[in-house]
Amino acid sequence: MPAILDDISAEILDLKKRIGATILAHYYQDGEIQALADITGDSLKLAREATQVDSPVIVFCGVLFMAETAKMLNPSKTVLLPDLAAGCSLVDSCPADKLARYQEMLRINDRKFQTVCYINSSAKVKALSDWVVTSGNAEDVVRNKVPPGYEILFVPDKHLGRYLQEVTGREMILWDGSCMVHEIFSVGDLLKMKKQHPGAKTIAHPECPKNILEMADYVGGTEAMIKHVGGFAAPTTFLVATEANMMWQLERRYPQNTYLPVPGITCACNNCPHMARNTLEKIRDCMLNGEPEIHWQPEFDRAKEVLTRSLLNPPATSTVPVMGD
Repeated sequence: MPAILDDISAEILDLKKRIGATILAHYYQDGEIQALADITGDSLKLAREATQVDSPVIVFCGVLFMAETAKMLNPSKTVLLPDLAAGCSLVDSCPADKLARYQEMLRINDRKFQTVCYINSSAKVKALSDWVVTSGNAEDVVRNKVPPGYEILFVPDKHLGRYLQEVTGREMILWDGSCMVHEIFSVGDLLKMKKQHPGAKTIAHPECPKNILEMADYVGGTEAMIKHVGGFAAPTTFLVATEANMMWQLERRYPQNTYLPVPGITCACNNCPHMARNTLEKIRDCMLNGEPEIHWQPEFDRAKEVLTRSLLNPPATSTVPVMGD
């Protein structure tokens, strides 16, 4: 938190007390927003932390599917999202009606499968799924929750799915979706950076394509990246292949290191345009006006069941009724 707050930041903190709000912010938000948040985290951490919030209002600084998740796990709370247009390319790549038709085709062909969806998906897609995963718990779910003998339909991120195939050995039917941010990292520029910084360590998110992951020293979700970087005692240079705002969090926690963003094909660094829709002004206004608010939708009932068993209190074995059976 800066020593001297600007006027809008001061307004936000005053409004937070006035309406009884807790501010949650994803690591891909601008640093000035993360600095104001009560809780920062990746999708898994924020989903779990949202269930522990005591205040009547949650202001979710992220994208729509994250705010929907917070509402599903907190039906009685008011959940505000600064900009309803903050979407996700992965969500857009997997429409629920198209997924339902594909699942039906698999069943007609006597395929025995369970659907595992990445949390970057709509509530309707979550409601059609057996499990919801984040980059933080995906390997555990694939290894330990999906019963042997079932095929896995993994939606919507083909790169994360392919990575999970490799590390778990489970065969998957992969949906053809990808993250617009992680998809466009430049292999050529990463090679140049590795030559310019021969002692640097490359860390990459598993949403990246295989050609980037093959050159990484460490692959993990955002929370795992933070933990990994924290294990280096000596100052180290890291080449970071994920959304560029992640470096604000790394620099705040471990300032002794140097963090360099891996460039995208068309830009010097990769920022998610959807995450960038949230601004301090929009956060203030949504708290002043009490909107945009996330309202309960019919599909939230089923989606909540899947979210709860997948992210909050997953069973030791998969004995729950599932869509794939």
